[in-house]
Amino acid sequence: MPSFDEVLQKAGEFGRFQRRVFLLMCLTGITFAFLFVSVVFLGISPQHHWCRGPSAAALAERCGWSPELEWNLTAPAVSARELGARSDGRCERYELEAANWSSAADAVNAAEGALSCSDPLAFFPNRTAPLVPCRGNWKYSQSHPSIVSEFNLVCLDSWMLDFTQAVLNLGFLAGAFTLCYAADRYGRIIIYLISCFGVGVSGIVVAFAPNFPVFVIFRFLQGVFGKGTWMTSYVIVTEMVGSKQRRIVGIVIQMFFTLGIIIIPGIAYLIPKWQGIQLAITLPNFLFLLYYWVVPESPRWLITRKKGEKALKILQSIAKYNGKYLSPSYSEITVTDEEVSNPSFLDLVRTPQMRKCTLILMYAWFTSAVVYQGLVMRLGIIGGNLYIDFFISGVVELPGALLILLTIESIGRRLPFAASNIVAGIACLVTAFLPEGIPWLRTTVATIGRLGITMAFEIVYLVNSELYPTTLRNFGVSLCSGLCDFGGIVAPFLLFRLSAIWLELPLIIFGILASVCGGLVMLLPETKGIALPETVEDVEKLARYCIIMINMLSFVQKNILNIHGN
Repeated sequence: MPSFDEVLQKAGEFGRFQRRVFLLMCLTGITFAFLFVSVVFLGISPQHHWCRGPSAAALAERCGWSPELEWNLTAPAVSARELGARSDGRCERYELEAANWSSAADAVNAAEGALSCSDPLAFFPNRTAPLVPCRGNWKYSQSHPSIVSEFNLVCLDSWMLDFTQAVLNLGFLAGAFTLCYAADRYGRIIIYLISCFGVGVSGIVVAFAPNFPVFVIFRFLQGVFGKGTWMTSYVIVTEMVGSKQRRIVGIVIQMFFTLGIIIIPGIAYLIPKWQGIQLAITLPNFLFLLYYWVVPESPRWLITRKKGEKALKILQSIAKYNGKYLSPSYSEITVTDEEVSNPSFLDLVRTPQMRKCTLILMYAWFTSAVVYQGLVMRLGIIGGNLYIDFFISGVVELPGALLILLTIESIGRRLPFAASNIVAGIACLVTAFLPEGIPWLRTTVATIGRLGITMAFEIVYLVNSELYPTTLRNFGVSLCSGLCDFGGIVAPFLLFRLSAIWLELPLIIFGILASVCGGLVMLLPETKGIALPETVEDVEKLARYCIIMINMLSFVQKNILNIHGN
């Protein structure tokens, strides 16, 4: 009986059917990118925020102050501890009420009689008033509401904005394990459709969340289901094409993620309120439910579940759509009799080469996530035109995929992987110490860093799958990529907390992480032109093969030099 790959070759490895499925599933990358970076626009910090006491509120109403004028006249000057904050805010307020005022009503009456509309502090000795901690009643100058102004995520509660992104990444981590397991057990397309529905429903609840706890809970769920849509769409695409096209489609589908990065600033610019942005990036997920009628189950998965007849029917449909013909001899297809193993983490670290690859790849995934998400979210705190800067940063990512396609087959995997990390690291370190007076140079260097880490992020997907044997590949990739989501949990706290100390401090951390990663990656074996390993022993031989090749190249180089010398 023919194998699955033999039948697929006859049906067409990348015909019209696969191209249609590929295009449809790639659209998921756009909506996943929306979710991945949405906090930058949902959580825009107001330019000014301050605490509004009863007298200030009464004065503002009586005098007809605009928010800007109210801020100028009644908000205290920025204290030294607030100079590193993300916005020009006020975490305390003037106590414009006299000490013997026992109620807000008394304060309002006093304000109407004593405090001046043009100079409210003239009523107090030395033109100042005592400062008291804010107990709510925040006021914002921003005309476009965000989750910061909606849930008062300022001052002592500013860390909660970091928490919302960390919770989303925690959802990604949970989804990577739970829904990937479910997709292996129950099928790719059914889990994909359930995930799309889950993203849509949870996203709508996020948009209309009545309080912060509800917002956080359903943002976590949106992360769980969002990761399900991204990972299952990636698997469906790569399983429906031939082995020769798998690397290319795996990289191109990530270009649609970049397309989402480019589109979202336009959505945020046209829709002023955060609830509208949330709905705009969520509702398209319901359209993907229509795929039930146009995208079949992965025939490769059906083979693993010993459902050869169903797989053959789908392959016959693929052949017909591609204008191919499957002869009657393809009436059956080989179904493996091997039992599915249950690998453990010990299998990934038991032998020297496997242990080295696992630890380096885990660090590479973690670094890629921390640096990439950190640089993306940093655009929201450095000033400038957020929408234009974000758009440009997205456009810069597109050449990354093209450079990967041009280099991985000619140069190999290891050198571009290492170089992209080192370039990103050096760019971050250089940007941190460039003077503010030359913004064009800072932008150029930061853009190079963004391009470098984007390439590293895309290459690690490919290298990870090529360095594990078939029996451990799915488990190994899932475990190592889990460090990506863990890095996403750490990134917002690392960025926002350190930037409060010094705005450029996160860049130094990013630079060190990426540079170290570039050095470690050079310790991995090269996989260019080598068949995928089937067993752990194949992985161990891979290292010995690379050492032999290096020795041979050195020998050839010495002989060439000797010939030229003579």
